[in-house]
Amino acid sequence: MSLLALQRDFLGFLRNEPSDIPVAVNGNGGPGLAVYHNAYSAQLVACLKDSYERLWAWLGDDAFEAAARHHIVGNAPSSWTLGDYGIGFARTVAALYPEDPEVAEIAALDWALRRAFDGPDAPPFDPARLAEVDWDEAVIHVVPTLELLPVATNCGAIWNAIAAGDDVPPAQMLPEPGWVRVWKVELQPHFATIERTEMDAIQLAASGLSFAALCDRLADTVGVEDAVDAAGRYLGAWLQDGVIADIR
Repeated sequence: MSLLALQRDFLGFLRNEPSDIPVAVNGNGGPGLAVYHNAYSAQLVACLKDSYERLWAWLGDDAFEAAARHHIVGNAPSSWTLGDYGIGFARTVAALYPEDPEVAEIAALDWALRRAFDGPDAPPFDPARLAEVDWDEAVIHVVPTLELLPVATNCGAIWNAIAAGDDVPPAQMLPEPGWVRVWKVELQPHFATIERTEMDAIQLAASGLSFAALCDRLADTVGVEDAVDAAGRYLGAWLQDGVIADIR
């Protein structure tokens, strides 16, 4: 048996796939191979628990471990760091819990916050510089860690309650679909549930559209008066929350 074939069989053995590895090594599985087999799955389960702590709390030990081991079977590590292993776990739990959409949304929020924490730093825009801004030409530059997640449930309220150790509310569908924006200020990731109009506005801002043109787009959607009010509210919230890196 070639070294490459041996390595492939060993990986198959770790992933519970048909393999001749015990025979190839010493004629039987032996306790040594069992250690490797158990350690492989245990390490990946621990990695997922670290990345999806609130989902773990929501599902409980047994259900989370079952979902994690289901994910491990079809998803071998492919990055130089186990910090990337959580990619795609939200899709796994979405397939496992099709009748419980909050499960996948809590997972997506967990992962987005983890990636924001690991993402590049960007100091927030100093509001004292607002007087310098030419709003006819100004373009808003958002922080690089900003991510927008579609949500249909109260996953944000569930996540916050778990994090705070408060009574966790039951899962509920939102009156209408919404969005969550995730970003980082200094070393702290944050999130906020937002309405569809703000999501549209922040996407336009992130695309490089000028603030004046953004206001025109809002006027087309909600009317001139409401657009002026909305643009002011959104700009104030983005500045307060540290979502804006620069305006120039």
